[in-house]
This record gives sequence, structure tokens and C-alpha cells, in this order.
Amino acid sequence: MAERPSTSGLVTIFGGSGFVGRNIVRALARDGWRIRSATRRPDLAGYLQPMGVVGQIHAVQANLRYPASVAEAVKGASVVINSVGVLASTGKQTFDKIHDEGARIVAKAAKAAGAKTFIHISAIGADAQSNANYARTKAEGERAVLEEFPEAVILRPSIVFGPEDEFFNRFAAMAQMSPFLPLIGGGETKFQPVYVGDVAAAVKAAVDGKAKPGTIYELGGPEVLSFRELLDRTLTYAGRKRFYLPLPFWAAKLQAIATSPLPNALRPVTLDQIRLLQRDNVVSPKATIDARTLAGLGIANPHAVASIVPAYLERFKPKGQYASYRG
Repeated sequence: MAERPSTSGLVTIFGGSGFVGRNIVRALARDGWRIRSATRRPDLAGYLQPMGVVGQIHAVQANLRYPASVAEAVKGASVVINSVGVLASTGKQTFDKIHDEGARIVAKAAKAAGAKTFIHISAIGADAQSNANYARTKAEGERAVLEEFPEAVILRPSIVFGPEDEFFNRFAAMAQMSPFLPLIGGGETKFQPVYVGDVAAAVKAAVDGKAKPGTIYELGGPEVLSFRELLDRTLTYAGRKRFYLPLPFWAAKLQAIATSPLPNALRPVTLDQIRLLQRDNVVSPKATIDARTLAGLGIANPHAVASIVPAYLERFKPKGQYASYRG
């Protein structure tokens, strides 16, 4: 039996079963923290437990739309982390309810429970004046968090990649079925993809006191790549050759409106995501100057796309992920 690590205290992670959250759970479990993962469906979060020793990680039920469940989840926690977010509004899980009102509810509950540290995961591009609901509500959520918990640390990652990501996997799957990929806005929008493990390392640094309270950090990887370059790499790693269908932003918006009755999982992109594509998604010069970046949190060598993505896109190759091992 594995020896139980030394306990640093209790941390509650909202969204701990999600893509970013589960990597935060893994990073903090290795550091000896007792972890309470607050999620809507704790019965589906059993895969978190093997990330720690017996009894170290426990999933509990909580929903950001119900303040009482949030207050119960933060009891006794010295650190509270909010990694809940949605890429598209679905049913009652809307941008306003999750990114704005939900963030306020968590921050208020954390302060009332006496938590010493609060960390909120937002996104580069958060802007209260944006015409994209995602970016607008992310900014409103940041404001709400700082009003309720002024010492909070806010982390804004660019597009996050890793084995369960919603970008590379989505377009690689699209390339399996379609003879072309949409090149929205000419593919010129710039991104600074950041590895999910580096985002988790940034959270750990903030938990360890390496972040300045009440500060917004912008997290980007070592490369700035255009949308077209990201699609090029997706096709290369997936072993596919596909044509690009150039779509001006106005045409892409019409397509998004036409496909709006479909489930989000079946739509190439939503109207809100197209609005986001009209602005670059990279670390700002001011954040770099102020050391409000990965480097400022002590993460000097973040992972590049080429060092991580090829391994998990291999399964999309025409002859399967084990083709290279066959004699």
C-alpha cells in the first residue's frame, strides 16, 4: 500500500472532475493536500480517487446555481478553487449563471467559510465590453470574484490543450468525417496554446503563495500560432489531408445560425465562438512586463504543442493509433 503523503490541509475544487479541474486535483494530490472535488455528479467522478492515496480525494455534490450546496462544499477548506466553465450555454447551464453568478456565489461562500486562498480560472479575452457572451461573462465573473474575495488570484489561460481538450480533438474528429475544415476569418486569429498540466502547475504555485493576491495572471504557452497553423498541426498529427474552406466571419456566422438547432456536440462552432475568433487570444505585453505570466509564477519551461498533442491525436490516424507498431 502506498504511504499516505503529509497533509497540507483541505482544498475544495469546484469543477474538479472537468478537463482542467482533474489536472489540478492530480497536481495538488501529489503535494499532499486533502481534496474535496465539488461537482454536480459525484457518482461519475470515481476516476479521481486513484490520483491520490486511499481517502485523500473525495467527491461531493455541489451546483453553482444552488448557494447552499456551495456553502456546504467549502466548509473547513483553507483553499478554494473555481475551475467551472462552459464553452456554450446549454439548458440551465448558461454563461451568466455559471461564469458570473456562479463565480460570485463560490467566492462569497469561500470568504464566509474563512478560506485563506481563493483561485479563479477565467480566460484570456475576458472583456466586459465584448459582444461574445463567453468573454463578457468571464469578465463579469472576475469582477464579482474580486468584489467578494479581494485577495483572490485570477488565472486567464489561452486555449488549453491536453488529452481531453475541446480543440485538437474536435477538429481531428471533424477531419475523420469531412473532406474539408472551415478556415474561419482566413485563419489569421492568433492563439497562445497552453498545456493543461502547466495551468495546473500555475494553480499549485498560487496555492503555494507564489502569486500576488488580488492579481490577474495571463497564461500562454511558448508559441503564438494562428488558427490556420493550429489546423495544419491537427491534420499532421492525425495523419490526414484535408482541404480548407475559407469562410469570412459573416459567412461563418450565418452557418452557425443555420446549425443552431443542432446539439452543440454536432456543431462545428457556435455563433459566440465565431465572435471570439475575431480577436487574438494571446498574453498581453503588459502582463509580460508585469510578470503576470507562467514565468512570473516560476514555470520557466512550459510545454509546446508538439511535445504533447501528437501522442493523443494518433488515434485519429486512418489506420488507427497502433498502425506504426505493426510489422
